[in-house]
Amino acid sequence: MSVSPIFSAPRCLSEHACFGGVQRFYQHTSEVIGLPMRFAVYLPPQALLPGAAHVPAVVYLAGLTCTEETFATKAGAQRMAAELGLVLIAPDTSPRGANAPGEADSWDFGVGAGFYLDATQAPWATHWRMESYLLDELLPLLGQHLPIDTTRLGLMGHSMGGHGALTLSLKHPGRFRSLSAFAPICAPTQCPWGHKAFSGYLGADTTTWAAHDATALMQQRATPGNAAGQGALFPQGILIDQGLADKFLAEQLHPHLFEAACAQAGQPLTLRRHAGYDHGYYFISTFMADHLRHHAAQLADGPV
Repeated sequence: MSVSPIFSAPRCLSEHACFGGVQRFYQHTSEVIGLPMRFAVYLPPQALLPGAAHVPAVVYLAGLTCTEETFATKAGAQRMAAELGLVLIAPDTSPRGANAPGEADSWDFGVGAGFYLDATQAPWATHWRMESYLLDELLPLLGQHLPIDTTRLGLMGHSMGGHGALTLSLKHPGRFRSLSAFAPICAPTQCPWGHKAFSGYLGADTTTWAAHDATALMQQRATPGNAAGQGALFPQGILIDQGLADKFLAEQLHPHLFEAACAQAGQPLTLRRHAGYDHGYYFISTFMADHLRHHAAQLADGPV
């Protein structure tokens, strides 16, 4: 019988009262990454009551150049999370302080651009292990030290983080009960951001790339005559919002490819396209409440 490791408590760097709950920023020494890592947690008032039961949580994966602070300060999510009783978890987007050659040469590769995968190529394979970090270390750590029900986890993300949310949910069935994304990179094997990241982190063998491509992973689930919702990983649906004024839409994001793959696989998907909205946090904050309600409905023990 395997025994879960005991993780040392993370250090709280700062704490801020917010909508009856508390916004905290933490740091811990990651065994998986081999470096200090930071993350943010919002605890709603329901999680702070004496003797309160553990509450569900939603993990948010941020995009390129972001940090653990971006979501907490820009998304405007705490008010609705407090109403719904959801913990919000936001990890950093990459290792920092590794001093790997070229780690800060590009805004879309290296520092701030971990792509939520485990690198296999030198020098990145030593520290750039974001997939294992999130699933095998950070979430178990928080389950041990915070009032979180780790059987009721949702996952969402934006851009590179949307790619991470989609791929991690599809690669690890059962770890997350709800899924959503804002302007995700839906087919990284078919866009410049993905080519750059995968070439550097995974190497020139493109046959290894599909394991980190949401569209390819969804296509693998398709079977002839698959009916909507039958055998779907998320039978209550996946929610994606996409701005039509997003300057990255045509070249980098390709939500239509993921939409077609979901239809082929019988996975219910709500893909909402919004005229006038761009790629940034004004867009995200506009529709954040919808996403949190989407997660709360699927994470609740009963109807919300």
